[in-house]
Amino acid sequence: MDLKTSLATVLCLVFWAQTALAQADVSAHVVAQFGSPPTVPEGALPQRVQAALGEVVTHATAQSSWSPTDRAAMDVVAASNDPRVAWLLTDMLRFTWRPEFGAALTQAATQIMGIELKTIRHRPEIIDHLIAWDIPAYPGYLQHKRAVFTNYVPGWERILVEGDIDWHLVSWGGVNIDDRPFGTTDDICDCIPAIDDPEVTSAAEATWLEDEDIVFGLEIGGEARAYPRQIMEVRELVNDTLGGRDLAIPYCTLCGAAQAFFTDGMPLGTARPVMRTSGLLIRSNKVMYDLESFSVFDTFLGKAVTGPLADLGVTLEQASVVTTSWGHWKAAHPETTVLAEALALGRDYNLRNTRDAKGPIFPIGDVDPRLPVHEDVIGVTTASGQAVAFPRNTAFAALINGAEITVENVRLVLDAGGIRAVDATGADLGSHQAFWFAWSQFYPGTQLWPELAAE
Repeated sequence: MDLKTSLATVLCLVFWAQTALAQADVSAHVVAQFGSPPTVPEGALPQRVQAALGEVVTHATAQSSWSPTDRAAMDVVAASNDPRVAWLLTDMLRFTWRPEFGAALTQAATQIMGIELKTIRHRPEIIDHLIAWDIPAYPGYLQHKRAVFTNYVPGWERILVEGDIDWHLVSWGGVNIDDRPFGTTDDICDCIPAIDDPEVTSAAEATWLEDEDIVFGLEIGGEARAYPRQIMEVRELVNDTLGGRDLAIPYCTLCGAAQAFFTDGMPLGTARPVMRTSGLLIRSNKVMYDLESFSVFDTFLGKAVTGPLADLGVTLEQASVVTTSWGHWKAAHPETTVLAEALALGRDYNLRNTRDAKGPIFPIGDVDPRLPVHEDVIGVTTASGQAVAFPRNTAFAALINGAEITVENVRLVLDAGGIRAVDATGADLGSHQAFWFAWSQFYPGTQLWPELAAE
């Protein structure tokens, strides 16, 4: 073999190493539901594909510069056989302005992925495959996504930045960003309007609530407060102070999860985060951000994933939220306060039993098959860092019958018709209720009671 041939061989090997194909490692239930995943190239996109994607993005954002016969760039993308680019195609599908362009994007995505669509909900079906197969994004993806998203919704310029977040999993929930300054609760916005320092009343004054109405109960420092679901389904975020502690309380209607995060005790020189709804979703969970620093948070985990607070490694401590009925809560906490009726803005949603009754309305990919998608679980993390989920109805029945439910340092107790997790001393461990699909997505290694009790 001469030097020229040897050099060519080496260059071929280097090229192969840089563009090696990876087969996604997925579980049997994913294959059964979605089929075997495609191979995924590694490394940067070929320059020709990168240029073609840029041209398609230009068409998507300009809206008037494309016709159905203008297929050259789309054909290059479709012929790439790189499923990573399908993420960007679905981003553009979310904002497509004409059916023909949407059809071209859909055809390209399905050709690349090798799938045949079985429903009329093309975009969610494509994304479900991408999530279930754990398809990554390509290098430079965020730049393209940012161009698409900020073209349609002003205010995301400071949101869509690099960080510890899988931006390819993030989609638009259909509402604008809430960027109103702190204390402007009453200002009208084309957004999901968070509440700052909410008006509250006594239990006796809350005659508008029926005993069977669902509330999210908090007790901090001996002070109790109820957050009615009717209000939280309209507002989705409350910045409050209770028991001398500052709190952010997000409620994700899609995940059935009300959570409470302490927002005091920040690193020296750091302002208290003021949480707002970004209008974005990640695996059907709302994405909140701090209005002060524009740091994005993983709402389910309370972890800052972009911005100055991510640089500081901020993860917010959780307080337990008890999901129960108003009758049970006020009986157990007669001195409780409750958010004022006016904060519901005259609306009375029951999204769980209407919009969401048939399952998640946004893509979530595969779901851990051990429980039904919308099974209510009480979730908590043990002292060792192990996530544990307790099916709410099963655990409630066991506790009513006098059973003791413990895992490591975690002990479940009944509280005002709901359940909370405490340790051996009775100290709060920051538990909350959520749909199984949400808990298992954000804690994929979770242990499930009572299965683990038999181990």
